[in-house]
Amino acid sequence: MAQQAYMTETDNGGPGPERRGTRIRRLFERLAAGWRGDRRIWRRGLFTALVALLLSAVMAAHSHIPNAVGNLGSLIETFLPWLGLLVPVLLAVALLRRSATALIAVLVPAIVWLNLFGGLLTDKAGAGGDLTVATHNVNAGNADPAGTARSVAASGADVLALEELKASAVATYEDALAPTYKYHAVVGTVGLWSKYPMSDVDAVDIRLGWKRAMRATVTTPEGPVAVYVAHLPSVRVKLEAGFTARQRDKSADALGEAIADEQLERKILLGDLNGTMNDRALNAITSQMRSTQGAAGDGFGFSWPASFPMARIDQILVTGVEPETSWTLPATGSDHLPVAARVKVDTSAS
Repeated sequence: MAQQAYMTETDNGGPGPERRGTRIRRLFERLAAGWRGDRRIWRRGLFTALVALLLSAVMAAHSHIPNAVGNLGSLIETFLPWLGLLVPVLLAVALLRRSATALIAVLVPAIVWLNLFGGLLTDKAGAGGDLTVATHNVNAGNADPAGTARSVAASGADVLALEELKASAVATYEDALAPTYKYHAVVGTVGLWSKYPMSDVDAVDIRLGWKRAMRATVTTPEGPVAVYVAHLPSVRVKLEAGFTARQRDKSADALGEAIADEQLERKILLGDLNGTMNDRALNAITSQMRSTQGAAGDGFGFSWPASFPMARIDQILVTGVEPETSWTLPATGSDHLPVAARVKVDTSAS
């Protein structure tokens, strides 16, 4: 008897592992017995099941949700990954309602979400690459431009793009980045800094009336690359107008046309696109370029807002080069997080 007591109780008199395991088994047995004896488990929770199926339809057919009213489709696509948070809520409701119908229905949105975003949950980062690039919306109201510049330069980026450059702060960024980058150019409110020679620098017309996009040829040791920097117009969510993004959409189309007309095979786009890769409004760009985060990232890589990132609107997209790894950088004085990627320019050995 003493030996049995020793096996089931701890030294301080509490229940030991065996007793706790027995209690848990008994709890599940009682729950299972209650469900087996309840003939209403298939009739309860029909509303929960309906909500689960509706959630599945929204995620699976998001591209068919019309933008005619308040750009509803684009708004949903911007925050599409977050719809997955409803799955555990619905699961909890199904368990509390003791509804077999709801439990089965909740499996559907779970499967749809995993099909859409499951690939982002795995680390696809590689160890190769011969060019590191980074982009950062530094925020015109940034109180520490010099510190921000030093922080992003410390990332080791060979090519660095900055957006939302305030005219009065440009000289500060130039001075802070000069020790790291020999070449640079600023066009309007965007700029490009490079350790390698730059040529053919020019503004890109994105139909705004002022300059927020540029293009340059960066001559890397592995060959020339066309590098685009862009800051597409901001979007707003208003009760009376919905998701207002008409100007952003027009600029995205114009940028897509410029990239499509590019003569160089290797292209990199760096910038704040004010949209995610799920947003159909960016199709003119995303249909011809790959996201480094989707191809070689670890997680969703949300970049905005910096205090609690909810969406990746700062992008590094490529064509003709191979993404190897992608990551977000530490917060600076901006409301955006910087993002960086390492790519392989010389793909001849691939």
